[in-house]
Parts: sequence; structure tokens; C-alpha cells
Amino acid sequence: MPINASITLKRDGSSVSGDRIRLLEAVAREGSISAGAKAVGITYKAAWDWLDALANLFGQPMLDTRTGGRAGGGATLTQAGAKVIEAYRRMEAEMARVVRLIEPDLAGTGISPLNLFSGYFMRTSARNVLRGTIVSIEADTLNADVAVAVSSETTIHATVTAGSLRDLGLVVGREAIVLIKAPFVMVAPGTEPPAVSVANRIAGRVARIEVGTVNAEVVLDVGGGKSLAASITARSAEALSLKEGNPAFALFDAGHVVIAID
Repeated sequence: MPINASITLKRDGSSVSGDRIRLLEAVAREGSISAGAKAVGITYKAAWDWLDALANLFGQPMLDTRTGGRAGGGATLTQAGAKVIEAYRRMEAEMARVVRLIEPDLAGTGISPLNLFSGYFMRTSARNVLRGTIVSIEADTLNADVAVAVSSETTIHATVTAGSLRDLGLVVGREAIVLIKAPFVMVAPGTEPPAVSVANRIAGRVARIEVGTVNAEVVLDVGGGKSLAASITARSAEALSLKEGNPAFALFDAGHVVIAID
């Protein structure tokens, strides 16, 4: 199977990804920003937003615009714009070459090169980061409920906007990463889930508890080699009589789940 690589570069809140490079290439090919935007399937305004982000990232414009500017007219690549495209495509090719080199070393482990790079380079403040596969999507005009199976035993629901569903390219069968901050996770001891209005009621067993002066971290083993951590008050941990090995539920709202993709 052919191996391709895609890179996203970030700096001070601006980023450049394959989508933005494709826009630059389309503008160069079509001769105008409006035609380039149409070619890659985005609005004229979105195209300018992307171009502004590129200029912020690299400190100089990627295009020379002729008469009309934002209202229309032609556009050509600056020397910097041409170099950015060339360098980006070379980095992609080199990354794909590296992936092909390491792929045989991962054979039989169940770990793909994509998983490996994501695990190495993802940095997040969320305590809970779980990889899984999207198994269902229920959407209306505003929001969508996205269900991600993180193991054969555990499925996590996330609420995302219709715009995010489209922009992230979320579809059933795609791998995704769910992120939940530990303070968003509540814990309820017992074998039956409590009657509370949260989408996620994940059964597990208390794997460990670390109690501090004010707060406590409770880690639940939810099966399939996966765990969920909750940050609760030390007083709550005592009141709930949580003990290692006892059954308990991790409870959290779908709106507190963030979905990321590689």
C-alpha cells in the first residue's frame, strides 16, 4: 500500500498544513485567489484567512496580488511562496521515506507508523488521551454526536459542531483520538450506573488512588488495556469509600470530550 505523509507546522497560533499548501499551488496554477479557492473547495474569505495565517507564520506574504486585491484580481507566488511549497513537499517526501524505513520494525506489533509518530509528538494538557475508531455519527444541522470505540469494551461519545465534523473529515471507520481533562470526569462507585444526564457512563474498576491534601486522582481500569483518570476532591474520595479493585463508573458529558485526528 502506498505510504504518504502530511505535515502541519505551527507557530504563535498560526499553522501550515497540506490544505494551505494546496491552496498556494491552486492560486499559482489558476492565477487568482478566487479561482484557487474554488479549486480547493473553500470560500474566498477562508482563502484569505489561510493566506494571512501563512504570512503570520513565515513573516512575509506568499503571494503578489494585482489590481483588485481582496475584491478580486490576479495573484502570483512570491519567491518565498514558491520556496515554501518546494520545502513543504520535500519534507513530506522525506517523512514518507522515514515511515517506509521503520514500518518493517513495527510488523506484528499492532502499532502503525502513524500511531508511533502521534504518540511521540502529541503534547496536550488533557490527562486522558485515548485512540480509537469512529463507529457511529448522528448529526443535525448544528451538532453531531460522534461515538469512538477505544476498545472492544468501551465507546466514548463526543459532541462536535457540524463545522468541526466537516473540517476534521470525521467519518465512520476513521481513527480518532479522544481527549478528556481529568477534572471533567466524575466517579461513582458500584456496579450499576447512576441515573445522571451524561452521555458517557463508563464501567471499570479502581486501579489506583492518589490522595493529596486537597485533591485526589482516581484511575479506573475500563478494560481493553485502557484507563480513565478523574480528578476529584480528597473529601469526595473519602466520602465515596473508593478502594482499589472495587467497581466504579467514570461519568462525563459528551461536550467535555475533544476529538483530534492525526
